[in-house]
Amino acid sequence: MKIHLNALFFFLSLLLLSACGEQTSDIEAKKNKLSEIRTQALTLKAEIAQLENEIAQLDPEFGKNAGNVILVSTTNVIPQQFEHKIEVRGAVESKKNVLISAEIGGRIESIKATEGQRVSKGQILVLLDADIIRNNIAELKTSLDLANIIHERQSNLWEKKIGTEIQYLESKNAVESLERRLTTVNSQLAQATVRAPFSGSIDEIPVKVGEMATPGLPLVRIVNPNDMYIKADVSENYIGKFNKGEAVDVHLPAQNQNLISRIASVSQVINKENRTFSIEVELSPVDFVLKPNQVSILKLKDYQNDNAFVVPTKLIQRDDKGTFVYITATNDNTVTAQKLHIETGLSFNSQTEIISGLKGNEVLVDQGFRDVTEGVEIQVATAQN
Repeated sequence: MKIHLNALFFFLSLLLLSACGEQTSDIEAKKNKLSEIRTQALTLKAEIAQLENEIAQLDPEFGKNAGNVILVSTTNVIPQQFEHKIEVRGAVESKKNVLISAEIGGRIESIKATEGQRVSKGQILVLLDADIIRNNIAELKTSLDLANIIHERQSNLWEKKIGTEIQYLESKNAVESLERRLTTVNSQLAQATVRAPFSGSIDEIPVKVGEMATPGLPLVRIVNPNDMYIKADVSENYIGKFNKGEAVDVHLPAQNQNLISRIASVSQVINKENRTFSIEVELSPVDFVLKPNQVSILKLKDYQNDNAFVVPTKLIQRDDKGTFVYITATNDNTVTAQKLHIETGLSFNSQTEIISGLKGNEVLVDQGFRDVTEGVEIQVATAQN
């Protein structure tokens, strides 16, 4: 047992020494790396100083700007129009994208159209077997002929004061009843012929000849690509922000096309399932192919200020007191950078509206704003209005 304990102690000692050795090696490697970087930094510093001296000899003006003076550009603050827009996802739809269904039951006798075919309004698309209906029409016509003969004779007798009024009225009612039944059956016969409700293209025919058609069964899908629009759902947070007739920026990713359109309608009802309301956007005829259900991106303007102070969003920074921008301040011909704390509003297209803090006569530090600090001396290279 003693031998085993000694072996275990020896093994643990080796592990500890190995770990210490690895830790010592890691520290030494980091020290060597630090020393190497410091040496490189000193070399670069010397090279920078040498280049500054050489440039100063060739360009005296450079020497004046060396040291702590930072070269920047500026931009003036002026009131301008500011717009904010939101992006929503929509889908292309057609008011004439219809699945035509059977109105009566019957076997499909013939299909008169093919997928992709252009058809005109009223053109026959599908014929259903209507032999039973035709037989009913023939029987009703025979009965109607007889009823007309009987009514005619009863009418003649009644004019001569022969027979009763009841007999005359019964014969008249029989004729009128058969005429109404014949009209109904003729309507059923017309329903056995499925016609195009408008001109368009046959997109889909999901049935085959010989199958049974039942009321509500889709027979043909017909689409008119010239009557399309875009429908999108918008969060209820934007109630009252959009109105009919307002401009909309439309992007169609599939074709990489941009359009400017207008709002056609705004729904007055909130969908309780997703808390949105729908809007429809006009879609005028275009010179490229559009298909129902394809994705579209809409930019809708929800805010506008015609006299706003607007600054590039990138110039806005933050410290422990809030958001601020750097402006220029001149004292004894020396231009310095000064912090100006502001309150921001909405941002859009890399521009931010400033709600308070600006008066309109400030000059903002633009290019080089990240290199300046409070009170540092600066030199303006260019001024942008």
